[in-house]
Amino acid sequence: MTKELRRLSFVMLAMFLALFVSTSWIQVVQAQTLNENPGNRRTLYDSFEVQRGSIIAGGSVVAASVPSDDIYSWQRQYTDAAMWAPITGWINPVLVSSSGIEQIMNQSLSGTDDTQFLARLEQIISGAPARGSNVLLTVDPTIQRAAYDALQGYEGAVIASEPSTGRILAMVSSPSFDTNLLASHDSASVNAAYDELAADPLKPLFNRAIGGDLNPPGSTFKLVVASAALSSGNYTPESTFPNPATWTIPGTSNTLHNFDLGTCGPGETVTLATALRLSCNIPMAELAVELGDDAIRAEAEKFGFNAEMEMPLPVSASDYPRGLNDARTALSGFGQGDVTATPLAINQVSAGIANGGMVMKPQLLDSVVAPDLTVQETFGPSEFGRAVTEDVAEQMRTLMVANVRDGAASGARIDGVDVAGKTGTAEHGPGDPYTLWFTGFAPADDPQIAVTVMVENGGGQGQAGTSSGIAAPIAKKVIEAVLNR
Repeated sequence: MTKELRRLSFVMLAMFLALFVSTSWIQVVQAQTLNENPGNRRTLYDSFEVQRGSIIAGGSVVAASVPSDDIYSWQRQYTDAAMWAPITGWINPVLVSSSGIEQIMNQSLSGTDDTQFLARLEQIISGAPARGSNVLLTVDPTIQRAAYDALQGYEGAVIASEPSTGRILAMVSSPSFDTNLLASHDSASVNAAYDELAADPLKPLFNRAIGGDLNPPGSTFKLVVASAALSSGNYTPESTFPNPATWTIPGTSNTLHNFDLGTCGPGETVTLATALRLSCNIPMAELAVELGDDAIRAEAEKFGFNAEMEMPLPVSASDYPRGLNDARTALSGFGQGDVTATPLAINQVSAGIANGGMVMKPQLLDSVVAPDLTVQETFGPSEFGRAVTEDVAEQMRTLMVANVRDGAASGARIDGVDVAGKTGTAEHGPGDPYTLWFTGFAPADDPQIAVTVMVENGGGQGQAGTSSGIAAPIAKKVIEAVLNR
């Protein structure tokens, strides 16, 4: 063999090896990543060549595929679409887009996930038509309906979970939209519907329970500040603070008032328990400055602030910033200033306290089940981490029960049941409507549900709307749906 021929042989061999390695890398190593890429049009088209699996909640099918008379073979159809939209999302080959569970669990629903290889092989051998697997949610349709109905007419969100497991029992965002409009195969109508939703100033495409434009949590954040104080060992519920009607924020000339413009109850001093029960701003601001922003941030992060979470839907991180001066730290003491939160994050605070101080990761998926009812994948509870000790959790539980029994959160009272809760009123610019919050759990001695309500735009009442009058009664209806099961 001549030197030239030998050299050419080596070059050809190297080229063949390079081609073999590159194709193997794409087909084997990168296959799952490429399949999951939302920009992969082929994956989206493939998902419509088979009967896509259903999305199921509590035995009820909330998303299913029906035969289509066009090139896509199957079209997605949603039941009670607006109620489930924040969870299911939509999938559409015309828009080349998807969202929600439809996007996150696309491989399972379309039958192309690696775990479904044997099921695909069996379908080929038996000659059975290709079908995707069903995705079962943790959401309870009865509780979802109660939350959805209670929130109608408001802009906001409700999220409810099982404290001991983190299972999401309800997740509602309002205003919502009809996902069937975005599942149509008529490109003109789909694009028109999407453009209208995207331009709507009320932002119905936002899932306000876990994202969107985050709001300050208001006085619900006092739970984090109080638990930081109790956890430090330097405070008890009976620790006292000065009780003026006005207080100058450190380093500024700005004056702080309590919500009712008076003192926090009678007397020259006020206890931590009373400050929390009456939701007073001045003593909580004083406490925040004493604790310092580092201690409050550390406590907030134990409940999930500043952390990226998935459930598996992506969740916007709630924020307690670093480097706050005393003035900003004082404002954070009652959930204002630089602190922002999703309803999910505030719900993690209540659920963690309800669960004896252990915060569970939020869980929206129950299992993936094949068309023949074979369980292909299950999702179990997982701990996020311990936020407070059981003793501190018990102290916080007592304080929260007092909030509902004879405090600022009385709108959540239920006869014969101890409800633990905390309201919050987040202020924005001068004259702007408040954001109204409630978070809590019940029954207090055996928590079955933790629920958080966030209502924007003052519930349509500007600055006249109150958390106890609007947010707390919504939570009450959701809790009653659980207790009446």
